[in-house]
Amino acid sequence: MNIKVRLALMNFLEFAVWGAYLTSMGNYLGRAGMGAEISWFYAIQGIVSIFMPTLMGIVADRLIQPQRLLGYCHLIAGVFMVSLFMMGMNSATPDKTIFMTLYTLSVAFYMPTLALSNTAAFAILTNHNLDTVKDFPPIRVFGTVGFIATMWFVNCAVVDGGSFGLTLADNANKFQYTHLQFLVSGVLSFVLFVYCMTLPQCKLQPKKAQTLAESFGLDAFKLFKTKRMALFFIFSGLLGMSLQVTNGYATPFITSFKGIPEMADSFAANNATLLVSISQVAEALCILLIPFFLRRYGIKMVMLIAMFAWVLRFGFFGLGNPMMPGVLLFVLSCVVYGVAFDFFNVSGGLFVNAECDESVKASAQGLFMLMTNGLGATVGTLLAGQVINHYCQWTEDGYLLGDWQTCWFIFAGYALVVALLFLVMFRTKKEVKA
Repeated sequence: MNIKVRLALMNFLEFAVWGAYLTSMGNYLGRAGMGAEISWFYAIQGIVSIFMPTLMGIVADRLIQPQRLLGYCHLIAGVFMVSLFMMGMNSATPDKTIFMTLYTLSVAFYMPTLALSNTAAFAILTNHNLDTVKDFPPIRVFGTVGFIATMWFVNCAVVDGGSFGLTLADNANKFQYTHLQFLVSGVLSFVLFVYCMTLPQCKLQPKKAQTLAESFGLDAFKLFKTKRMALFFIFSGLLGMSLQVTNGYATPFITSFKGIPEMADSFAANNATLLVSISQVAEALCILLIPFFLRRYGIKMVMLIAMFAWVLRFGFFGLGNPMMPGVLLFVLSCVVYGVAFDFFNVSGGLFVNAECDESVKASAQGLFMLMTNGLGATVGTLLAGQVINHYCQWTEDGYLLGDWQTCWFIFAGYALVVALLFLVMFRTKKEVKA
């Protein structure tokens, strides 16, 4: 099989594992008596992202070939994910402590695979004399396709009366509401484990001696001595606080309209995971727009556009509803998510690459991810959970009802303040052009 096709399939499976539960898990947690802990489930991803990718990266550099380590991590993550399914199968309200512990162990081994899959792909492409800059982006797009594919599957898949089917109609047994979404994720992890064992070897290369601080990327923290870089990383953390909010709460929010009789039968309320998948479609498409916007407007404006897109992302949710024409605002919220997510993450990475010395570029990229997807996302998710738990409560029917509009407007107001502060305070030394 063509090596690029094989790597595309690897990326498809890598993100399909995540898409099976990331955006739909909140609905299940609410029905399983863990609705108040939704923010913690999403914060855990940020917490383990602070140290696990670095640890697994060191192992991949020195001990185990990255494509094999990728497979081993998926095997372990899959075991714990299937354990979640089994707990859900045995009890409608599983023990919170055990359930969260198993979930933590699963994501602790999954999150490093996001970097390991890139490492393996880059090494395999290089070993086959292919251009990583040219050939990797089309391969990576299949990861987003895989994420969307399993979102659509768990949205429509249902086991009812002992038989399996697919439906867009109202059905409380859809995978997006049940523990079966974890089974889908676990099985796909097992498939990827087997597949990784068939990938070409990525022979370990001798590494120069490094201090412990260099191994963990801690040398990048010296960049905080420069005011411009310090501001950039601080704002990365502040913006990162918005990243996981809608992953955790968009589907419980949209599904909550099923608790309102006049909106209970609407297509959007019964297919929240499918609707939210528009966000991932937009994300894939917006990557293609970044070179044009960078050439036309420069790095600071592109990052500002991303920040104001977060204002719209939250604001449209606050103004919309699942009936026409309100559902169009939900769609717009999902469309602008592509701009909100990609324009800062991709352009921010380019800014770090242009501004930092060669000796700390890799560490600086790690610090950027730490501030956004680690510290920022963790703190933001926990604070968002406090806001939502204050204004909304789970009903006996499993719907998170309350003053959602106030919640979304609070999040939009926060994003607006961050954007305005960034506009006033941040200055670039040189513009980054695509």
